[in-house]
Amino acid sequence: MAINATPMRSDELLSLPPSRLVVTLYDETIGSLRAAIEAIHRKDIEARCNAVSIASELLATLHLCLDHEQGGEVAENLGRLYGFLIPRLQRINIYNDVETAEDAIRLLQPLRNSWHQLDCQIGDGNLASPAA
Repeated sequence: MAINATPMRSDELLSLPPSRLVVTLYDETIGSLRAAIEAIHRKDIEARCNAVSIASELLATLHLCLDHEQGGEVAENLGRLYGFLIPRLQRINIYNDVETAEDAIRLLQPLRNSWHQLDCQIGDGNLASPAA
């Protein structure tokens, strides 16, 4: 499944249901990591740095949006994952490290897919919308 980073305006993002917003944040993060990998292959330092910065900011947003009261152990585990990934992304810039970007994508993709399934179920009316 190809995911492209397509920047959205903040008013568009804020109008999304919480589950779709989480999917969008994952899509944008994964897209930015892929853009960083492409920039490394092109030897485009500025594009790589910009893509890593965007991915880091998006992961920080996901981290800040965790609802530890309702999310319990899941939110705690996601917080640990985001806390692990955010500083690690700097390796991409420091070492032109494609592997770190690919590892992050491998960790984030299943989470994105799970949120996408949840969002589809909510859209079909099979579940109530959770808090982000």
